[in-house]
Amino acid sequence: MLDTKWVREHYEEVAEMLASRNNAFPLDRYKELDEERRGVLLKVEKLKERRNAGSKEVGAKKKAGENTDALQNEIRGLGDEIKKLDDRAAEIQSELDELALSIPNRPHPSVPKGKDEYDNVEMRRWGTPRDFKFEPKPHWEIGEALDIMDFDRGVKLAESRFTVLKGAGARLERGLMNLMLDLHTTQHGFTEIATPALVNTKTMTGTGQLPKFAEDLYRCLNDDLWLIPTAEVPLTNLHSGETLKEAELPMYLCAFTPCFRREAGSYGRDMRGMLRQHQFDKVEMVKISTPEKSYEELEHMTNCAEKVLQLLGIPYRVILLCTGDMGFGAAKTYDVEVWLPSQRTYREISSCSDCEDFQARRMGLKYKPADGGKPRFVHTLNGSGLAIGRTLIAVIENYQNADGSVTIPEALRPYVGGMEKISA
Repeated sequence: MLDTKWVREHYEEVAEMLASRNNAFPLDRYKELDEERRGVLLKVEKLKERRNAGSKEVGAKKKAGENTDALQNEIRGLGDEIKKLDDRAAEIQSELDELALSIPNRPHPSVPKGKDEYDNVEMRRWGTPRDFKFEPKPHWEIGEALDIMDFDRGVKLAESRFTVLKGAGARLERGLMNLMLDLHTTQHGFTEIATPALVNTKTMTGTGQLPKFAEDLYRCLNDDLWLIPTAEVPLTNLHSGETLKEAELPMYLCAFTPCFRREAGSYGRDMRGMLRQHQFDKVEMVKISTPEKSYEELEHMTNCAEKVLQLLGIPYRVILLCTGDMGFGAAKTYDVEVWLPSQRTYREISSCSDCEDFQARRMGLKYKPADGGKPRFVHTLNGSGLAIGRTLIAVIENYQNADGSVTIPEALRPYVGGMEKISA
């Protein structure tokens, strides 16, 4: 969440920020409640001063032998009024706290202003899309023909947007997971963490999934538990409520987990194949940094995601998202988009974001500066390194052959038992 004092002192700037992010947050209601709360607290303070003065006056009159009944009745009345105002202040604060959780993060000054994805800015490209001598097929046709993907049985076991991988398909996914984890832990400095796939409401709220995205999440009805939409949630919350030492930063964490998303607002989009699933696997990167270093860390994290595609030899581009297309909790985001021959376009395979202190404020995560100053909120960053299902799709489509087989990229072969090709 944003600093409430900053919001109070910059309502015009907040309004401009909300407009640039296409966000309909009720800022007028927030301002009205905040002003009412301050008015109530001022009244309480004055009433308490009067009550304290009256109590002293009662003591003095009793010593002088004077009657204090009327004054004591007045003091009791003041107490009742203070209680009502305190209750009202608590009600207002509760509503303000709830509203504050729905204010999006402030974009970094380097983020371009724009309405939607068409206003994003391409930063760079790597690799050249392959010149096929035949019409490239989509991954679902290739996968079914090779008997490594079964979409019908995924629906049979669950519902649409669930897929069963078989044989070489399952092994290929496992190989991609291990390649990514080995790369990030041995070359990029990340510590591998195994986290729960279920977390509580407080944890979901800490990283901003709640209350904003409740409809996109899967919840266990009998428990205060939610299925994670990304390992960002448990990884970033590992140290929630703690004060770290500056010497512990930056902290690099990564994890492989299944991820679960209802995709409530995406029906009708990417219905065929594995591009948009309710359950998918992902290797996630998380960084916890000092504010001064966080944007340097964002560049490094994006490079780490890119390295996976470079090793696999798959063309991609890096996009800087504009204000209107950026995620709720991000201050700046780079999307890495991979080339899919069947669609003749680039599709997102990783988002790397700097959330600054937005999540840290929600989860109470600080660090103590080495110079002995007051504890400060850390900056948190997260990025896919990569989404495994989409990487599998990219491998299958970019390395397909005219006879329907799929060549395995050399960097991946040690992770799939030396397999060089998947054939029918």
